[in-house]
Amino acid sequence: MEKLVAILAVIVVANADVYMHNPRGSNNRLDENGRERNNGNRMFDSQNNNRGGYNVGSLYYTAGSVLPIEWTNQHSCGDPNCHCEIVLQYMCGDWVRDGTTTSTIPENPNQCANYDCNTDIQYGMNENFDYYLNCKIRQRQDNLFTADQNLNGETARYTRQNPQGTRRGYECPEERDHYPYWGPTPWMDIAVFTNEPERCEYYQAESQNVKSRWACDLPFSYLQENRNANRNKPVIPITQEACEAVEIENPAGGNATRGVWREYPSFNISAPVCRENHWSRDNHLGNGVNGQPNTFNWTIPNTIHESCALRLRYNISTGEFNGWDGSTTAELNAEGNNQASALDVHTRYGLTAAEAEDRGYVFENNPQVQMFTDAANGDNFELQLAINTAQLGRTFQDRSHTFAIRPKPANVGANTVYNLNVRGKRGNIVQVFPAVEYDFVPNNLEMLPEDFVHPQWTGSNSNPNNNDGQGRQGTDRSNIALLKEQNYPEGTGAYYQPFGVSGQYGNSYPKNLADTTFLGLDAQTLINLAVLQPGQFRGEMSELDDAGTYFDAKPLKVTETGTYHYMCTRNNNFSNRSQKGRMKVGVEQTQYVSIGYTGGNVSTSHSELKFGQGSLDHLEDIKVVEWNPQQGKWEIERVSGSADDIPGDKIESNFITIYPTGQITTADQTFTLRLFLNGSSSDVIELFRSDPQSYTTWEKVDYAREGNALAVETQMGGTYVATGSSNAGKTAGIVIGCIAAAVLIIGGVVYFRMHPEKLSNLTKSGPV
Repeated sequence: MEKLVAILAVIVVANADVYMHNPRGSNNRLDENGRERNNGNRMFDSQNNNRGGYNVGSLYYTAGSVLPIEWTNQHSCGDPNCHCEIVLQYMCGDWVRDGTTTSTIPENPNQCANYDCNTDIQYGMNENFDYYLNCKIRQRQDNLFTADQNLNGETARYTRQNPQGTRRGYECPEERDHYPYWGPTPWMDIAVFTNEPERCEYYQAESQNVKSRWACDLPFSYLQENRNANRNKPVIPITQEACEAVEIENPAGGNATRGVWREYPSFNISAPVCRENHWSRDNHLGNGVNGQPNTFNWTIPNTIHESCALRLRYNISTGEFNGWDGSTTAELNAEGNNQASALDVHTRYGLTAAEAEDRGYVFENNPQVQMFTDAANGDNFELQLAINTAQLGRTFQDRSHTFAIRPKPANVGANTVYNLNVRGKRGNIVQVFPAVEYDFVPNNLEMLPEDFVHPQWTGSNSNPNNNDGQGRQGTDRSNIALLKEQNYPEGTGAYYQPFGVSGQYGNSYPKNLADTTFLGLDAQTLINLAVLQPGQFRGEMSELDDAGTYFDAKPLKVTETGTYHYMCTRNNNFSNRSQKGRMKVGVEQTQYVSIGYTGGNVSTSHSELKFGQGSLDHLEDIKVVEWNPQQGKWEIERVSGSADDIPGDKIESNFITIYPTGQITTADQTFTLRLFLNGSSSDVIELFRSDPQSYTTWEKVDYAREGNALAVETQMGGTYVATGSSNAGKTAGIVIGCIAAAVLIIGGVVYFRMHPEKLSNLTKSGPV
């Protein structure tokens, strides 16, 4: 355990913030009608400023459905300027709730209803009182990094970020500030994104998803009696030897109770996803790569419960110092001095320890650095560096309001449910920042026929009254109405003009429901999406004022192919720009997976891609599209004008297109593509690849036969297809042709012998 903690010891960071937008992050906000939250200590320590967070509103998600998690982080990830880890976690429990007051839940049970704060529903709660009490009086890990902070206590309440032991809800500061945590935690891991994917194996192996934890178990009554113990004398030890040495006297006489070194089992679920971070820029709470939000698509687990919460943790360190340098950390801990000023700076700059100290090359508050050493020429002036060691080792977080996980609907079967939500809140970008303006999530959704879409969202009636927007002041509402046709088709230059009349998705005017088709939904469902039924019957609905804050259309089955563009009729003015979305329902299967150094797999119904560890040295967004033979031919004809250039006599597999279409892997590394045949009857099978941008040429690709699959080691994306020809058929054709020729020759000889005059006439007419 001590070795594990030593590895975790250092995370170095400058000031930053992180905000979750879908599901709606609270940032400790409940239902405040001001721009600032009322109480930054209500549920947890976010380290964020008071402006962030969305008002309370709960949704539910069905098991197996796809939920886009979106967030903004202030400092860069996936960039050499900073070391960055983003950790996604969730918990479910009967005690998890939003509460009805912005006051922090009391620590003294006498201040709660029925003398039980765990069940007092007026207070919001994620972690419960029992968890916090154990943390409050448990020995802290001495070898965790403390920078230059003087901790005012010796229990797990006191950390570098929380030297005064401030309480925020029932959160445990030591668990909050360090990941993966050495002790038991109620939080289950979803994913870890890091700038250094070499650590992924470690993260996954140490996750409580798969690895049990050990801790000292003492009677709860004893902990209650000692909950106000001297902070310098922790009650709960953190080693087996010390735990089993604890003796608790029995007031009634008899044998004393001893501490039990107890194993807390793993959650027995899959290890978290772990990969590189997507790139984001410094000092910018905005979108990431290609102007898209930082997003992770979470497949909702089968953890059926009505009360769950999502947690996003943001650990970030300056690029100047690698806090995960094991030798440095072990060295500091061995000396019993893990202070920032003891970090080895001089080695990095080729100085001795004495020179570094003399010239100010030390990690301490605002050091004055002597950059030049030629004092005789007056080159010994000093420059002060803006270093604040109180900012070293920072972790930020946001948490969602509560949500439910419900069973998968019986009629869904093996098909996928895609959650369609709304992010943002009322106001222009200045008024809502660091939140965002309205938009659909996702605003570009691709599905297959028979899949399901689940439109569901929540708003608020307590936004600031002077925030811009349509409809009744302080309220936000959303609906869905299909847009009129675009003035310009997708893919044309005018379609992408930022100031075009039609906008990106079409005219900002809804279609007449009488002549509207949308996903194959019936007319009543289209009306429900537009006027937010069921839940609202008539009333003032021109701007949706009389609708409630919550809308649920239930999972809707998609039966009609096409590309559809839709809008919210209320939030489309100049202040709340363009709440629009796009859905494409195609016959082709499409898979999107982000794969980096650790490798990964992508599968469609007739193909498998496998990237081994190290085949990529960066995070790559892989897209795989699959068409059946006839659909593939149509796609090739659409792009090139003809499918006649496809080699072979017969298409023996589906068409598989892999993006990026050029070289994907690093240097001479490859990935494995396994392409499954469609019941081949050909004697000769060949594999070909082409560029889907043009399909002008098809190159032959070597493969190894693995049963009904063709396996190829390749570096390249592009379109792959197996074609076949039959030797038996060709041989038969040759034989039949020869026999026919022989029959003609023999027949001709017999004929002309019987009719010599015909031969004479033929030779007179010209050469034969």
